[in-house]
Amino acid sequence: MLGFDLSTVANSSLTFGSALLTIIVSFVLGLVISITYMKTHVKGYYSQNFSLTLILMPSVIAVIILLVGSNVARAFSLAGAFSIARFRSTAGDPKDIAYVFFSMAAGLACGTGLFGYAALFTILLCIFLFILCKIDFGAKKSCNKVLKILIPENMNYQGAFDDIFKKYTTSYQLCKVKTTDLGTLFELVYTITMDNDKNEKEFIDELRCRNGNLNIVLSMDATPTDF
Repeated sequence: MLGFDLSTVANSSLTFGSALLTIIVSFVLGLVISITYMKTHVKGYYSQNFSLTLILMPSVIAVIILLVGSNVARAFSLAGAFSIARFRSTAGDPKDIAYVFFSMAAGLACGTGLFGYAALFTILLCIFLFILCKIDFGAKKSCNKVLKILIPENMNYQGAFDDIFKKYTTSYQLCKVKTTDLGTLFELVYTITMDNDKNEKEFIDELRCRNGNLNIVLSMDATPTDF
C-alpha cells in the first residue's frame, strides 16, 4: 500500500484559515491595482483581459508562495512545471509591464504573510499613479506630424509656406516632392513639429488660402508609412 505524510506535500504551517485570508487579501489588492490601471490608462482605452489578469495575478502568485514555503525541492518542481508554459502575446506598453510587476509584488507580499506591507505599498503606489495621471506627468508639449499639400504646377513650392510654418510650427522640413494628376499638381510632404496649444484649424485655413484650396492632409503622428 502507498502511504505518505501530509507534511511532505503541503506546508506544515499552512492552515485553511490563513490560506483563505491570503487569497482574499491578494484578490482585493489585485482588484485595487486593476481599477487604478483602468482609471489611469490613456483616454480610457485598455484591455479588459489585461484588467482581469491584474486581478488574478496577485492571488496566483500568493498561492504559489504558500505551496512552496521553505521547501527547496518543491520550489524546483514548480519552476520546472511553469517552464513548460509558453507566452504567445507580444510585449505591450511599458506601463502595462510595470503593472504586471506591481501585481506580482503584491502577490509575493501576501504569500509571505506580510499583509500590512502589501496593502501599504499597494495603496501608496496607486495614489502616486493617480497623482501622476492627474498632473499629466511626462506629456509632451509638442508632437511631430506629417503634412501633405497639393499645389498647382505653376506655383514655386520653394519657400512658398515658410511664413505660415514659422507662425504655427517650431520646426519643419520638406521631405518629398512628387507630381500627381498627370503632372498638373505637385504634392509636397513636410515633417513638422507643432506645440499642442496651436490651433490646427487656423493653420490649415491659412495653408488653403495659399495653395488655392487644394487638398491638404495633416497626419497626427509622423510614421514611416506616411511618406
